[in-house]
Amino acid sequence: MRIAILSDIHANREAFDAVLEAVYKREPDQLVLLGDLVGYGPDPVHVVEKAADLVAQGALCVLGNHDEAVVLNRSDMTENARFAVQWTRERLAPAHFDFLARLPLSLQSEDRLYVHASAERPAKWFYIRDVDAAERCLSSSDARFIFCGHTHVPAVYYALPGRRPIHFRPLDNVAVPLSALARHLVVVGAVGQPRDGNPAACYALVDTERHEVTMVRVPYDHEETARKIQAAGLPGWLGMRLKIGR
Repeated sequence: MRIAILSDIHANREAFDAVLEAVYKREPDQLVLLGDLVGYGPDPVHVVEKAADLVAQGALCVLGNHDEAVVLNRSDMTENARFAVQWTRERLAPAHFDFLARLPLSLQSEDRLYVHASAERPAKWFYIRDVDAAERCLSSSDARFIFCGHTHVPAVYYALPGRRPIHFRPLDNVAVPLSALARHLVVVGAVGQPRDGNPAACYALVDTERHEVTMVRVPYDHEETARKIQAAGLPGWLGMRLKIGR
């Protein structure tokens, strides 16, 4: 079984469409969206409607913190994120809000748990940025594999029984083995706003038969997205960071 996992799309139409085109060519058996469909980017309507269509066709999708912020009109975010939330709320229709509001915090399929931030109290939106956070996440679920996003930086943590997890930073487009002896926490890179220094969109491709995961990079027209951000009156930094992958 091959599973394509996309996270942190952030209303970036160009990145989302480019990644979906690349995904379809690989013909995966399952498509998973790990949340943050909206926020930061200039095309929330396109992304939400596309995600809703994908879910109707069988894709899995969980709630992200920016999705929740848009639904609940939360303001406890950074200045740029808060501005984008308000901007997004003014453009979504009731059907868009309803779709986002219905998304679950996590989903489990066989031995795989999907969550936006961490299995440790998913609604608190904890970041997996170090081994301690990874250990807490893994101890909060008995799933053999946990897949999350939120940090916008790809990572894999291996956890052998009775030992602390080991962090591994995967190389772009290089398959990483998944050990039969360990549990795994896979932090998927971002489709719509990468922050690992590479502006290309990132998604994870899991192959359960080959026991491997690959962080696939997909170049897209980030200059066009940045132009649309500026034209929309969104903060300029949101466009600039797309160009530098930060």
